[in-house]
Amino acid sequence: MSKRAVNLLRAEMAPAMVMTGERRPIDKTTLNTGAAVTTTLTRAQSGTLFLINGTDNIVVNMPALSKSNPGVKYEFLVTTAVASAKTVTFVLPGSAVSNWYTAIFVYAGASYPTSALVGDTLTLVATTAKNARVSMECVVDNGSASVWTATVIADQLATVG
Repeated sequence: MSKRAVNLLRAEMAPAMVMTGERRPIDKTTLNTGAAVTTTLTRAQSGTLFLINGTDNIVVNMPALSKSNPGVKYEFLVTTAVASAKTVTFVLPGSAVSNWYTAIFVYAGASYPTSALVGDTLTLVATTAKNARVSMECVVDNGSASVWTATVIADQLATVG
């Protein structure tokens, strides 16, 4: 095979490996400040993995009620443990009109997983260790009430109320 033919083949093969596919956004700043934070997420942030520094209280409000919310999803990873007497709370919109449908897994729990179905506030309690994870998705929102699913994997029992 001639040198020209080899070079043509190489050109057809290049690049030999290309990484393709979806890459989700990772937010390393909003909830990772080490200070108290209160924020409201948007539909535009759907699919984002948020890193959490639990040194101080964090309040995460879900987007306002809207028929456009079903399918919106977020994930959270605790990278600095939730401090003593501090919490990380996830709050659904409206007053007593929305509910979490939550599956909670505790690393060393003997009787877990557990399920919590009533309440609009999901809380990671004080001393929740790093590597705790929360995944959530809006499954129903008619503009006046909503239902969100959540899966919590942590060393402490998260609460819903």
